[in-house]
Amino acid sequence: MRWSDGSYLEDQDHWWLSGIHRDVLLVSKPQIFITDYFFKTTLDDNFRVADIEVEVEIDSQKQDREHVPTLSIEATLYDNYGLSDGLSSDLSAANAVNLKLKPASKPRHCLGFHGYVLGGKIENPKLWSSEHPNLYTLVVLIKDSNGKIIECESCQVGIRNVVLAHKQMLVNGCPVVIRGVNRHEHHPRVGKTNLEACMIKDLVLMRQNNINAVRNSHYPQHPRWYELCDIFGLYVIDEANIETHGFDESSHFKHPTLEPFWAGAMLDRVVGMVERDKNHACIIIWSLGNESSYGPNHSAMSGWVRGRDPTRPIHYEGGGSRTSSTDIVCPMYMRVWDIVKIAKDPSENRPLILCEYSHAMGNSNGNIDAYWMAIDNTFGLQGGFIWDWVDQGLLKEDTDGSKFWAYGGDFGDTPNDLNFCLNGIVWPDRTIHPAVHEIKYLYQPIKISLTDNMLKIENVHFFETTEALDFSWLLHGDGCALGSGSLNVPSLAPQSTHLISMESSPWFTLWSTCAVKEVFLSINVKLKYQTQWAKDGHILASAQICLPQKNGFVPHVIALSSSLVSERVGDSVIIRKNNAWQIKVNSILGTIDSWKVNEIELMSKGILPCFWRAPTDNDKGGFYAKPYASRWREAFLDSISFYSSQFSLKELPDHTVEISTIYYGVPGHLAKPDEGTLSNDSEYVLFQVHMRCRIYESGDMILDYEINPKNDLPPLPRVGIVFNADKSLSHATWYGRGPFECYPDRKAAAHVGVYESSVDDLHVPYIVPGECGGRADVRWVALQNADGFGLFASAYGESPPMQMSASYYGAGELDRATHNHKLVKGDDIEVHLDCKHMGLGGDDSWSPCVHEQYLLPPSRCAFSVRLCPLLPSSSCHDIYRSQLPC
Repeated sequence: MRWSDGSYLEDQDHWWLSGIHRDVLLVSKPQIFITDYFFKTTLDDNFRVADIEVEVEIDSQKQDREHVPTLSIEATLYDNYGLSDGLSSDLSAANAVNLKLKPASKPRHCLGFHGYVLGGKIENPKLWSSEHPNLYTLVVLIKDSNGKIIECESCQVGIRNVVLAHKQMLVNGCPVVIRGVNRHEHHPRVGKTNLEACMIKDLVLMRQNNINAVRNSHYPQHPRWYELCDIFGLYVIDEANIETHGFDESSHFKHPTLEPFWAGAMLDRVVGMVERDKNHACIIIWSLGNESSYGPNHSAMSGWVRGRDPTRPIHYEGGGSRTSSTDIVCPMYMRVWDIVKIAKDPSENRPLILCEYSHAMGNSNGNIDAYWMAIDNTFGLQGGFIWDWVDQGLLKEDTDGSKFWAYGGDFGDTPNDLNFCLNGIVWPDRTIHPAVHEIKYLYQPIKISLTDNMLKIENVHFFETTEALDFSWLLHGDGCALGSGSLNVPSLAPQSTHLISMESSPWFTLWSTCAVKEVFLSINVKLKYQTQWAKDGHILASAQICLPQKNGFVPHVIALSSSLVSERVGDSVIIRKNNAWQIKVNSILGTIDSWKVNEIELMSKGILPCFWRAPTDNDKGGFYAKPYASRWREAFLDSISFYSSQFSLKELPDHTVEISTIYYGVPGHLAKPDEGTLSNDSEYVLFQVHMRCRIYESGDMILDYEINPKNDLPPLPRVGIVFNADKSLSHATWYGRGPFECYPDRKAAAHVGVYESSVDDLHVPYIVPGECGGRADVRWVALQNADGFGLFASAYGESPPMQMSASYYGAGELDRATHNHKLVKGDDIEVHLDCKHMGLGGDDSWSPCVHEQYLLPPSRCAFSVRLCPLLPSSSCHDIYRSQLPC
């Protein structure tokens, strides 16, 4: 049976896959057996003494239950650190405590738990936390009157304390910060079926990227998952299998949470979750489900959970995330300013933990640093869970034999939600998205900053010292290494800080004597020893600080020695220097038709202004407001034709050639206007761009742009230039942020440096193509062929660093294709150099949510770009540090 009435409670946002996808286990038990047990702990105020209590329920298969033989029930707690790997090890060496039957415990009724209670104490227990996932082995026995073991059960347990304080949730007395993700059970080949290797891969990646918590969205997950979370140290929200989206669209039926006849089904799911998973230390919060409105049935569920297990708080977002059924304010996709407002509300005593935030759909997760600026600096904000962990693509073979990640509709499935199952920060095969680097940086437990000429190193762990960490430094100027070394940092206690005076630092002399444009100090924090989730040398945390200049930088001025030759040939102007290089300019279009060096083609299509990008998933999102992409298309930003007017060429006395023109950008569907009708006042002119290009005998070209957009345009995707480099210039080197993809609102983790990549590898294969592969704050970029010939580009004069991208897939192709494997490579490389680029957004993917400081209003701006040819002997560093005569 595929559907049942229970299906109405299982309307989660993911693949609806039928069938049995978990193991079905048949267990043979003796006639008298343990049916259940519940491990509980209570810690004293100093966390030095743990009271242990184990409730044990037994049952009998004997028909005559009045004559069950005399039994003894025993429970022992073993310290895992005392256990040997050998099967014949002496368990007494690891014995932490023998639990004794409490005299008044037979029988005991506790919300359906009918059984026996055993207790004991442990002094100085090893507490469980994400940082120190200490576990004990609990063994529960039934023995007959002769001491023979009849039945035995065992599991791993942890001793820890979770309580609520004023605006805080405390684990072992500390307000731990939840640096989490949501996780669906998903595998690209076997769907909802769980493979242990995949679970371990998830946990290793999470720990390597500083993720310390996971919300099981939106159902109890495979039992092995909890055992692994216990071992790896992940805080877990365990969530009942309740989600009722179907009722959101119905006006004919009451919502299930308001109907008494649904109460039993809803309560059964919460009871089943708690009773199955209650002994896992990793679970610190119970959740009543997801997105199922709010009503009396939730009150019933929360009441039962509080009575059954008062040791864990309850979480539920429905009904506005602040109902009486939730112990934690747990909104989803709430804006930064609103969570701060709640945290500062004196009438709200609960902590705020975002159950979902930073919707990771495609090229996304912009603005996430704003959330963590607020969380790290606002009392009452305690973290959150990114939506979500893995792109839920399924491996499928296309008609041509190629394999790809399929999403909604690719199997002929109807209804479907298209690619709204692709919200992960890792691809289906667990390759990480570029955004993971940003998340790792913002989640890192060692914070490094520069304040008042003091380098501040802060250990924001709550339980772990820095004894197992190595600190190192690297100083570079203009992308060149100036020095590096080990950084002597004492072992820092949790929540403590160490200050280093810049004057007494090992890099001070290098810094104070170097004569460069800019200096950056990078600090890396690495593991000294191998752990269960990372090898020694793994970078746990990093930071980069731009230092003020100590010495003035004087650029080298290029000397000009000879004049250029320019000649008109039909509608073209050819400018050259001997046989070294040649530029062919189209005097009608005002563009470069060809640029050759030593007869090698560098550029085959003209340099034009550009204000369009292939929309991302976030650009397309807009349930409640018109999407950015729709507004861009309505303004014809995706199809602008540029026409040149007032083209002129001058040979100047300083042996240079100056070209100038005015570009008018008009909607591409309009017929070419007469030149006499082109003006900034024309209603169909979207952009007027003044361009002046000065060409030097060195081969350098300085392009000055003044952009004047129509003032009623929507926020612009980008402001810059585009050109097409020859496809042979397949090797990219740049000085800017990297090495991974980064954008104006997602670049906190990307250090400034010199990086190299093939043009192929600059492309980021998001399952649904769109704008991708950009690098932020680029000072210069070089594209070269295998022999070292190529093209250099940099921001020039007072212009800010650029947003750069280079791809065999043009913006039009990225916009056309619906799947990454359907992209068709162009005949050349489309290069974008942007003075400004709009942010990605990511607060959610269904409303225009790029933060205001990352929007580009249609206003006047000016910028300059330098281009020059590269020879095998050229040095990009020398070019960057040189200046052309004014």
